Amino acid sequence: MATITLKGDTIHTNAELPAPGAPAPDFKLVATDLREVTLADFQGKTKLLNIVPSLDTGICAISTKKFNEHANDRDDLAVLVVSADLPFAQGRFCEAENTRDVQTLSMMRDRHFAKDYGVLIEDGPLAGITARAVVVIDADDKVTYTELVPEITQEPDYDAALAAI
Repeated sequence: MATITLKGDTIHTNAELPAPGAPAPDFKLVATDLREVTLADFQGKTKLLNIVPSLDTGICAISTKKFNEHANDRDDLAVLVVSADLPFAQGRFCEAENTRDVQTLSMMRDRHFAKDYGVLIEDGPLAGITARAVVVIDADDKVTYTELVPEITQEPDYDAALAAI
């Protein structure tokens, strides 16, 4: 269990993020076309997971747009934005914000991703969705960098995440 805050109020996640050097947990998430996507779909690429509570919030939108800028023209990099939002809402967000270089993925069918990555919020008003976190996974599916943002209303450390790529 990790402790984070939401506007200064303490809340908890179900576990810790995977440790750098550990194998990345596999996942099954839903793409905007409703197909299931797994870690194997990005085999051979570096993966940057931008894990956000909801694209309907300002900080989540900002982080998605900032990581989108760094994904441009990178065939060796998959920037995956994971949230509890429905794929339809994720698709509308990407269309409206012109974030075509990231892939949004939804936890709509289950919460295994959030549990396995240690980001499932267990208490407080956001219980059941994810904390804000960044995980970088190398081409061999090993975790190389993690950040659990300590205050949900703050942005992640973009420089550190991008340096891990």
